[in-house]
Amino acid sequence: MSRRIGARKERVPYLTDRAIEEHADLLLAEWEAREGGIEIPVPLDDLVEMHLGIRYVIDDLRDELSIPDVLGAIWFSTGKIVVDSSLDPHVNPSMLGRFNFTLAHEIGHWRLHRQHLRNDPTEAMLFEENAKPAFVCRSSSKPREEWQADTFAGCLLMPRAPLRDAWREWHGSDTPMAIRELMGGRTCGSLGDAENAAMEQFCKPLAERFAASAQAMRIRLQALGLLVKEIEPELF
Repeated sequence: MSRRIGARKERVPYLTDRAIEEHADLLLAEWEAREGGIEIPVPLDDLVEMHLGIRYVIDDLRDELSIPDVLGAIWFSTGKIVVDSSLDPHVNPSMLGRFNFTLAHEIGHWRLHRQHLRNDPTEAMLFEENAKPAFVCRSSSKPREEWQADTFAGCLLMPRAPLRDAWREWHGSDTPMAIRELMGGRTCGSLGDAENAAMEQFCKPLAERFAASAQAMRIRLQALGLLVKEIEPELF
């Protein structure tokens, strides 16, 4: 089938969520083999610098790139990640979860997309001296590669097995929680601001254990089927 006229050409191939999670799990397994175990929260600083050999800094990326909503960027040519200073957790500790997610997101680009772009002749300039960033990650722009890096970040920060163990300990069972219960039994059609706020308040204690944001924890719990719209009735 021919490509639809005017359709956007994707920079990266399609990946299933499961395939992305396997990439994140492989990176965690590499770190576990090196260090003899995995700590929660995942030690991103050490993983980035000691294992991947990437240097990262916090800087005024919005001023440098003249992009008002930029959160982070990665340079494949020099192996550098920059996270915007608006997310600096040393200045504003409440931004720790957002900072960690952005750093994990950039790691996702490194693991999921770097080799693909290296093999693409049209992207060769990204690996040359004085190259531009391979990816500039913004709060408003979500092409395929950004969704993939977001999924990777969630899987890396909140690995499936440790998160399920933490859920069991925190929630008291393996059973999922229904969004309807958080809203006092009211039916949830589309999720509005009040519903999102209730879910994120519910997720906050667990998010803090993984040094993630409540929003990222909510999305991850929903992906794992632990936070659902409603509990399906059992069939007898």
